[in-house]
Amino acid sequence: KLAKSFTKVVASLIILHLSGAAKKGTEKQTTSETQKSVQCGTWTKHAEGGIFTSPNYPSKYPPDRECIYIIEAAPRQCIELYFDEKYSIEPSWECKFDHIEVRDGPFGFSPIIGRFCGQQNPPVIKSSGRFLWIKFFADGELESMGFSARYNFTPG
Repeated sequence: KLAKSFTKVVASLIILHLSGAAKKGTEKQTTSETQKSVQCGTWTKHAEGGIFTSPNYPSKYPPDRECIYIIEAAPRQCIELYFDEKYSIEPSWECKFDHIEVRDGPFGFSPIIGRFCGQQNPPVIKSSGRFLWIKFFADGELESMGFSARYNFTPG
């Protein structure tokens, strides 16, 4: 009985996928989304802290990029995140275009700490728990130097 219901689920997922891919332009979009995520971003939990940067830093970052960095500390530790002074992300009102978004937790829906762009590097950021979720987003025009960030862990 279990195998039968499993087969039904798999079959309906395949049908769903096929009907989704049949929509005009969906397939192309999925491909570019996949390429974006493959090219940059990491899940990182080096005990001694570390550094990560936007693609090509300190040269200009490429257009049309979305990078997700998730930093994980050990249990009962928090994260401190510092951005290098050599920092430049295309400025825009409310950072609607190129930006860095930092969230207090491991998910894209965790509480937002801030969204940053422009020439002024973000302040030191401290997590309330053991995860930080960071997204770097670049649209199709006006690239800049980007960022370099380092992180370390402190007792929670």
